[in-house]
Amino acid sequence: MRNPVGTHVQVGKGLVKGALVHAAEVGAETVQVFVGNPRGWAHSAGDPSVDRGFRAACETSGRRVFVHTPYLVNLGSPTPSTYEKSVASVAHNLRRAAEIGAEGVVVHTGSCVDEGTLDAAMRQVSEGLLPVLEAAGEDAPWLLLEPTAGQGRSLCAGVDDLEPYLDALDRHPGVGICLDTCHVFAAGAPLDEPGGTTATLDRLVGIAGADRLRLVHANDSMDVRGAFKDRHQSIGDGYIGLGAFEELFAHPATEGVPFVLETPGSRDVGDPQIALLQKLRER
Repeated sequence: MRNPVGTHVQVGKGLVKGALVHAAEVGAETVQVFVGNPRGWAHSAGDPSVDRGFRAACETSGRRVFVHTPYLVNLGSPTPSTYEKSVASVAHNLRRAAEIGAEGVVVHTGSCVDEGTLDAAMRQVSEGLLPVLEAAGEDAPWLLLEPTAGQGRSLCAGVDDLEPYLDALDRHPGVGICLDTCHVFAAGAPLDEPGGTTATLDRLVGIAGADRLRLVHANDSMDVRGAFKDRHQSIGDGYIGLGAFEELFAHPATEGVPFVLETPGSRDVGDPQIALLQKLRER
């Protein structure tokens, strides 16, 4: 399948009884999950038998899986405890992703919070993530960098910002990219213009290479381009529009790349957005 389409699903009753049931109910060909409290630091050990069942069911159905790190993670934080917990959380999520058969772990690229601390924050990113990536090994899930919408003092808020971020990580072969359409639009990418999405992807490939784009967060935007606001809207109901998603599906860089919705209603039974993206994919 060129682009499996799905959504972030709630785990609820567990990976099998919750997430998989939910995925089947909404017709998700790919899913994204949290493997713990998305708003806390506690690490969930998981249940090996449940992990095996989830992994086997996804392999049988062909459903591709991604993990999202908790929202608290900020590798550029000037607060030592936040930084240390962020590094530990990334490492934990990579391990849990491997255990459940996920192919990637999404992490927000973070912010430096305080003015004049960008260089120090980027050193933290390097010093924190490179050892984690090395320890995870060659067969580990991808660590997928998700640029933010540009709010605050973002370390990486657009496609161009990926260049120094990847350089800080020595362009490690285990590092990929999760492109959030709302985020990159909020940071100024012209996804609302004909050809603008194609040009944005061309630029991404030029900076990162042809093989690092591993996931698309398919979100429309409640706000205009360049607003630096992370407010997701249903596909076609925001300022990005359907044309951008048609261009995404048509671009060579998205060949085989899953699309995961994080929009209002996208995980509700009967919501039309998964079917809408599937229709755009067919075109």
